[in-house]
Amino acid sequence: MKRRMMNKLYIGNLSPAATADDLKQLFGDRKLPLAGQVLLKSGYAFVDYPDQNWAIRAIETLSGKVELHGKVMEVDYSVPKKLRSRKIQIRNIPPHLQWEVLDGLLAQYGTVDNVEQVNTDTETAVVNVTYATKEEAKVAIEKLSGHQFENYSFKISYIPDEEVSSPPPPQRSRRGGHSSREQGSSPGGSSQPKQLDFPLRMLVPTQFVGAIIGKEGLTIKNLTKQTQSKVDIHRKENAGAAEKPITIHATPEGCSEACRMILDIMQKEADETKSAEEIPLKILAHNSLVGRLIGKEGRNLKKIEQDTGTKITISPLQDLTIYNPERTITVKGSTEACSNAEVEIMKKLREAYENDVVAVNQQANLIPGLNLSALGIFSTGLSMLPSATGARGAAAAAPYHPFASSSAYLSGLYGASPVGAFPHQHPIPEQEVVNLFIPTQAVGAIIGKKGQHIKQLARFAGASIKIAPAEGPEASERMVVITGPPEAQFKAQGRIFGKLKEENFFNPKEEVKLEAHIKVPSFAAGRVIGKGGKTVNELQNLTSAEVIVPRDQTPDENEEVIVKIIGHFFASQTAQRKIREIVQQVKQQEQKHAQGAPASQHSK
Repeated sequence: MKRRMMNKLYIGNLSPAATADDLKQLFGDRKLPLAGQVLLKSGYAFVDYPDQNWAIRAIETLSGKVELHGKVMEVDYSVPKKLRSRKIQIRNIPPHLQWEVLDGLLAQYGTVDNVEQVNTDTETAVVNVTYATKEEAKVAIEKLSGHQFENYSFKISYIPDEEVSSPPPPQRSRRGGHSSREQGSSPGGSSQPKQLDFPLRMLVPTQFVGAIIGKEGLTIKNLTKQTQSKVDIHRKENAGAAEKPITIHATPEGCSEACRMILDIMQKEADETKSAEEIPLKILAHNSLVGRLIGKEGRNLKKIEQDTGTKITISPLQDLTIYNPERTITVKGSTEACSNAEVEIMKKLREAYENDVVAVNQQANLIPGLNLSALGIFSTGLSMLPSATGARGAAAAAPYHPFASSSAYLSGLYGASPVGAFPHQHPIPEQEVVNLFIPTQAVGAIIGKKGQHIKQLARFAGASIKIAPAEGPEASERMVVITGPPEAQFKAQGRIFGKLKEENFFNPKEEVKLEAHIKVPSFAAGRVIGKGGKTVNELQNLTSAEVIVPRDQTPDENEEVIVKIIGHFFASQTAQRKIREIVQQVKQQEQKHAQGAPASQHSK
């Protein structure tokens, strides 16, 4: 198993007097019990941990901090020389550090292929970084070790770069039988559109996990076989917690069937142990999908409650952190009612998710070569996405991490989008101006201390970002003027939406929706509206953003009028792109008509 290599630790600077039992005792005293054996050599030792989280905890707790027989021990990953290549892990990152600052820092030492956040329970953040080359990773380790950020000092280690060691076997069918579903992801092999894998994530009380697995795993085996699903029970996650997450990969019907069986098993177990209360169904969903499940003024949720005879509550936004982008949807009612509610809830979530993926794909096509992993993570709602590793098949077997997959998936999508696929459309990306309206009270957060945040944001996005003066003392919104090519618009707006979400300027239950204004030549406004409003309606249906072209506008000095777009990030982006495409077409037609005329007014 490849994943195991991550967690072998080297313990150095040991006194010759140290014994394996000393180490076991020392680790045990600090709540880091060693399950496996301790391999003791003279002056150093090796130990194994079952998962990366424990390994990180051991390194953070012990390395350079704890004495044994008068010598301070060092603890780090044990990585054989030949596997020290492009992958490093950075720990002790301040939890509030902005992604773009970290990205900027990493980029100083070379091209970053991938950054994924490790879900840890430490106060500080941990990321695994893959550089494009071995040399860049080496420089990064030398330069960043001990790098001071505010009062935090980065800790860095090599982690095994498995791709160096051995090309993985062609098809890893780990549990026999479910490999066929993963074969469709090889690059270039996309014949028919594969149904998106959107797993059902449930939270179940820890005391029922044993019953779900069953004696020698028989119950779970039977369940996966009957529902043709792949089920991961994350028993190691959040040790000691009262509940454990379960991820079910299957068709929508398979997920519902598996959910029904799990609810039955828990109910039966509860009846036998005489705990009489009904067991609620708990579904986990990425925060940015939840707004669309709730619906305007809670309409969608109310309808599901009425149709299924259940009571549904959703955990507050306050519980979200950079480590946990998921909300808990709790459904109370009979097993039958809960099962019916699951079908409806997942239908809505799946729909929202598919729209986001479509939006992402459109973005990828519209902005060739846009590399979204550089965006860091803003809440896009793309939590669990189709394996971007394609033929390597590693992602299919990897544990579920809402974050890692979000950035890896997006970078897979965008990194792989054919650069220059539309050479004729993009000679020089056109400078675009977008006016984005944000709540007045959020201005400080966007500007940051001494203007630090807005400067970083402008540099990171490659855009000019200015905040216009307030319209009046009572104005509830301020206009942010963003100037730059499409990719810069995407990054700058993405981070502003993300920032407003992180800083809780929006009520927990709603998605961040902002109004954006773009200007279009007055002669093109009619085309944006379409005959009898047809185009504008299609735009709204396609993007789920509101698009308004106010009537009776007087064109400005450049003969332009305003189009208003209101929606969440992907919706707004897609609408902006579509409108600019329409304008582009109109302009090209105009130029053809006016071929004889000097094209002076076109320098805008």
